Amino acid sequence: MSIIGVGIDVAEIGRFEASLKRTPGMAERLFVERELLLASGERRGIASLAARFAAKEALAKALGAPAGLQWTDAEVYVEDSGQPRLRVKGTVAARAAELGVRAWHVSLSHDAGVASAVVIAEG
Repeated sequence: MSIIGVGIDVAEIGRFEASLKRTPGMAERLFVERELLLASGERRGIASLAARFAAKEALAKALGAPAGLQWTDAEVYVEDSGQPRLRVKGTVAARAAELGVRAWHVSLSHDAGVASAVVIAEG
């Protein structure tokens, strides 16, 4: 296996929250329903959503930032172990296949008002 692409992104949590409040429907355009909710059914916290947004930006960078990727064609989820993962479909899966991506690695973090993510595309 070899590294096909690496992406990193940061999101200021307060600014991200303000954008969500200012733009009705933005959360639904960025995230699939499972990303918006915790396993308990409660709405996911803003820091966690900001980290997921950063992961989607990092994913796009790992794929060479092509035009036409749909935000909801990438889903950040967490395994029972707590490890974050990516699930891709549609436009994101097509670009990944074009590049030969066979595996994803993702790391999320949020602290001191900033959310960050790193995504590695491996082929």
